[in-house]
Amino acid sequence: MSALRLPGKLVAFEGPGGVGKTTITALVAELLGADGVPVHATVQPSRSPLGELARHGTDTYRDMALACLCAADRHHQLTSEILPALAEGKIVLCDRYAASSLVLQGLDDIPLDVVWALNHDVYRPDLVCALNAPPADVEQRLRARGGHSRFERTPGSSFRETLGYLAAMTFLRDQGWPVEMIECADDPRATAGTIVDLIHRIFTESPACP
Repeated sequence: MSALRLPGKLVAFEGPGGVGKTTITALVAELLGADGVPVHATVQPSRSPLGELARHGTDTYRDMALACLCAADRHHQLTSEILPALAEGKIVLCDRYAASSLVLQGLDDIPLDVVWALNHDVYRPDLVCALNAPPADVEQRLRARGGHSRFERTPGSSFRETLGYLAAMTFLRDQGWPVEMIECADDPRATAGTIVDLIHRIFTESPACP
């Protein structure tokens, strides 16, 4: 699936729960739209019945069951939503992607090579924005808004996820994935502006991906 490159660009937003992925993804979509860029914003797990099962089932499904469920949703969403949008030439902004599986399934003690085997042939993003912030700040924000899954409700999750994402980004770079580490500012709009500038620079000044 990942060999064929489509006219659009896929940008994945990754990072620990509470770092601001959803807010920043929405702001990037808003700013790109204001620039006249065709954008399709989405999220993983997807909003399909399969994705909602994964999203709300972290207390029920664990280990390989959850790893397979998340991978199945990702493959289905690619076929039904993401690849068609890329074929139309849109910039697809995805709140979470394969790195989230590498990290979260890793917290369930699933070996990295097993998780990668389920996900390695997904469409390679044109840019992975790895959002980073001090784990103590992320933990405080996460506790203020409440955890969305058993991973986020576990005390100390921000520290474990931060370390997991650093390792996952190193691994994905080794696989040839284009990763940019983004230090989140106090103002999410400032972070979004930094990412939009990066997107314009990469996608307008660089040759198209083969």
